[in-house]
Amino acid sequence: MDTNKEQLRQRMKDSPRLKRFLDYLIMNQRDARPRWYVRLLAPLYQHRSSGSKIYWSVRMDTPPYRRFWLGKRSIVESYCCINNAVGDVTIGDHTRIGIHCTVIGPVCIGNHVNLAQGITVTALNHNFSDSIQRIDEQGVSTQPVVINDDVWIGANAVILPGVTIGRHCVIAAGAVVTKDVPDNTLAGGVPAKVIKSLTALATPHSQRENS
Repeated sequence: MDTNKEQLRQRMKDSPRLKRFLDYLIMNQRDARPRWYVRLLAPLYQHRSSGSKIYWSVRMDTPPYRRFWLGKRSIVESYCCINNAVGDVTIGDHTRIGIHCTVIGPVCIGNHVNLAQGITVTALNHNFSDSIQRIDEQGVSTQPVVINDDVWIGANAVILPGVTIGRHCVIAAGAVVTKDVPDNTLAGGVPAKVIKSLTALATPHSQRENS
């Protein structure tokens, strides 16, 4: 079943004309979200693993020509917005997307990740290099965002396009992350910088056993 879905998505990606036609049928052009009858069918084409939960108030802007994947026992909390209209959104196992978060693909979030409240994770930028055209005439560009396993992101942080956050990282509340964050680090500030290594803070396993 999943193989058939991926083949259909690939066919739409390979045919711009077909994609434009289906985009008109699927997306409300004014509201920039799937039409009401598409949203009714969303549970049929979204992948929600066992034990996962999406609260009823979440705005799921997930047209079927892009991939949405929610891993085992993962939760998307109230009043979030998940948007995969310009890129796939995949969320791993045992991950929590907190209240009022916004995730705009292409975004890949790993396992055991915790996003606090009011976080924006976006891989999308509006183009603005042409000073003659209006900005809303210049289209958009995307750079994938990757958040690896075992990451905690504090409230109201912003993760911008093209960023990769390594394993076992903490992003401080209110940080604006514009560059990659290496494994095992705490980053914070505007723009975010590495504050300290989390490896140095860890107590060796042998010491814990002897204490």
